[in-house]
Amino acid sequence: MWEDAWRCVLWLGLLAWTVSAHGAANPFQGQQATPPDPCYDEAGAACRCIPEFINAAFGQEVVVSSVCGRPPSRSCSVLERGEDRPPVRACQVCDAADPRRARPASHLTDLNSAHNLTCWQSENLSASPHNVTLALSLGKKFEITYVSLQFCSPRPESLAIYKSMDYGKTWTPYQFYSSQCRRMYNRPGRAAITKQNEQEALCTDGHTDPHPPSGGLIAFSTLDGRPSGKDFDNSPVLQDWVTVTDIRVVLSRPRPPGELGNNGGGREDGEQGASPTTSLPPYFYAAGDFQVGGRCKCNGHASRCLKDKEGKLVCDCKHNTEGPECDRCKPFHYDRPWQRANAREANECLPCNCNLHARRCRFNMELYKLSGRKSGGVCMNCRHNTAGRHCHYCKEGFYRDMARPVTHRRACKACDCHPVGAAGKTCNQTTGQCPCKDGVTGVTCNRCAKGYQQSRSPVAPCIKIPVVNPTALISSTEEPADCESYCKPVKGNLKINMKKYCKKDYAVQVNVLDMETLGDWAKFSVMVVSVYKSRGEPLKRGDNVLWIHMKDLACKCPKIQMSKRFLVMGGGSEGVGGGGPAAGGGAVGGGAGGGAAGAEQRVGLVADKNSLVIQWRDVWTRRLRKFQRKEKKGKCGKA
Repeated sequence: MWEDAWRCVLWLGLLAWTVSAHGAANPFQGQQATPPDPCYDEAGAACRCIPEFINAAFGQEVVVSSVCGRPPSRSCSVLERGEDRPPVRACQVCDAADPRRARPASHLTDLNSAHNLTCWQSENLSASPHNVTLALSLGKKFEITYVSLQFCSPRPESLAIYKSMDYGKTWTPYQFYSSQCRRMYNRPGRAAITKQNEQEALCTDGHTDPHPPSGGLIAFSTLDGRPSGKDFDNSPVLQDWVTVTDIRVVLSRPRPPGELGNNGGGREDGEQGASPTTSLPPYFYAAGDFQVGGRCKCNGHASRCLKDKEGKLVCDCKHNTEGPECDRCKPFHYDRPWQRANAREANECLPCNCNLHARRCRFNMELYKLSGRKSGGVCMNCRHNTAGRHCHYCKEGFYRDMARPVTHRRACKACDCHPVGAAGKTCNQTTGQCPCKDGVTGVTCNRCAKGYQQSRSPVAPCIKIPVVNPTALISSTEEPADCESYCKPVKGNLKINMKKYCKKDYAVQVNVLDMETLGDWAKFSVMVVSVYKSRGEPLKRGDNVLWIHMKDLACKCPKIQMSKRFLVMGGGSEGVGGGGPAAGGGAVGGGAGGGAAGAEQRVGLVADKNSLVIQWRDVWTRRLRKFQRKEKKGKCGKA
């Protein structure tokens, strides 16, 4: 039990020897760091540590049931001087008011040496059996190895030692001494100690002596003869056996003077041949030193005990433990159950692994067993949108940002799935991909896939675009041509300037909403956002229609997309578009009539391959307003 944890303290001892041997010649002695913590080895690994072995009774208050001196009294005792020398009768006066003649209970636990022989003494007792109790509180749990009492008077005929583990609330027998074990304590004398009765109080007459010296010592060893004493670390029974908060000693029936020497023969009063009890002189108990040897109980997790703010003795706990005896794990250190440290393993409490996303955790024994007794901590109230036993994955509606470590506060990002395009709010935990409806694509399902166009239905937001064969759309009277030669792209046709502005009949900003096909024409539902130019019938903002021939649309001249804004500039004297309305490939309001084949009238805007249809840029607003002002000043005629 009391062996040192060698791997922790051996190198500390060597260090202490080096300092003592060379400290006088060390110029930096006053600047040396504090000594290493005995609870950790030189590599910083935790190891068992225990407080120093002390006399836990020293300086403690002893509560006695009897003390002489109130009023002053005179007592005498017979002192034995050995077998060859006759006993000597000694008398003394006890006076509580005189410090030189006082015999208080404090003498039991003060400094006891050859130069400081002080004794506590009880009051004079009658000849009938009379018990006197000594009670000592250690103020904290100790693991003790012995209890000793040095007598100044003849030793009592019987003596009982009791212990308490709950500060005097309950008491347990610890040891009995008597020459009449069966009669005094109803126990056999000198019973054998086995593993079955290691935690039982025994009775012995080993303290008796037919010719005792004056005074004498009674010492009880808590582990002597206990079979599990050599394996104390693995014996919870003995660990509990040596744990004490309070000690109580009951002195019973001292050896009367008539029984000393060769006169009494040791028989009790009332036995045939004994003197009547009334003929015996008064007697008393006196003791000079009461010791309890042991260590402050810290379960191997502290090397010292200190007094807290309230003055109570507590362990200076290490290994992530806390409590008066380091008997529980500190908060958030529940990854494995608390255990007492031993010579082989420190059994320090380990923190829960919550990836910096939780401040509380709990222990789960089932998980601990399933992990091979390695980890049983469960994180509680995971923060930063995390979830799981270790707060190691993202909660529903969030996904892992792989660019950040799992411990980062923003390791989980919101899925942000589109409310219309997505089929749910939960995305893939790794990629963040939302579940998309048919025809919808994008990480957040925010756009139509290739070959699909936007619709106005929340159930099917994207529908397939009809497949058009450009060659079939070319009139049979025209020469077949591919799209490249048909569109005839002009360098710089995606730029706007004053010259282009002046040549067109209208210039508007539109937001494309929907599309349907009517014969050879594509009819786009648009929202007119701004009107910059309109010859003839004025255009207004709001819902309108944009007509584009399917041949032009199939060859992407103009190129137009759903759910986007475009600048549309059409009409003018650019010639007739293939298959489009007559007179310049664009018309406003009532549309252009006539045409080579007499195209039917179409209400709305008309665009063809000669129109300027380009995706809108916000920087164009100021430029187009500038063109408007110049047109009003008559500068279009000069362009």
